[in-house]
Amino acid sequence: MANTSDIRKGLCIRYNHDIYKIIEFLHVKPGKGPAFVRTKLKSVTTGKVLDNTFSAGHKIEDVRVETRSYQFLYADGPTYHFMNTDDYNQIALQETALDAPQLLKEGEVVTIMFNTEDSLPLSVDMPASVVLEVTHTEPGVKGNTATNATKPATVETGAIINVPLFINEGDKIKVDTDKGNYMERSKE
Repeated sequence: MANTSDIRKGLCIRYNHDIYKIIEFLHVKPGKGPAFVRTKLKSVTTGKVLDNTFSAGHKIEDVRVETRSYQFLYADGPTYHFMNTDDYNQIALQETALDAPQLLKEGEVVTIMFNTEDSLPLSVDMPASVVLEVTHTEPGVKGNTATNATKPATVETGAIINVPLFINEGDKIKVDTDKGNYMERSKE
């Protein structure tokens, strides 16, 4: 048993007869009244996201997890296929288990969390950032910028990301997988 002081991003807890992964949390200490923790939870079975507030010191039941590295092989509709990088065993997961499936390209190595009780996969953790090639974008026009002007760009996975005007087709960009935002032009 853990309590609210143990809450962190990525922690899996048992709540309302389901297993949830904590996506976001915020410890709040108001000037008047007791402290509490505001959380955003994602169900690992259905993919539904819900907001919940735990009072300070509330007991939560954490789920013991084990992480393994897997390489993304291919997507077959809503099913994503991964291969264990150690023993080459393959597993297939549904799209709801992934946080940012639109940024996942073939060959990318991800971390998959497994429940230690029944060895079922719980969720897929993407790397903090991925490098993707821009496949289509309109050329940037000089003179119509005030500050920080952006334009939409389609990357090799099919996702559309807002990028600065100086990015052209064929450029490789670094994308934040948490928010899906452009970070920088890649030097690769």
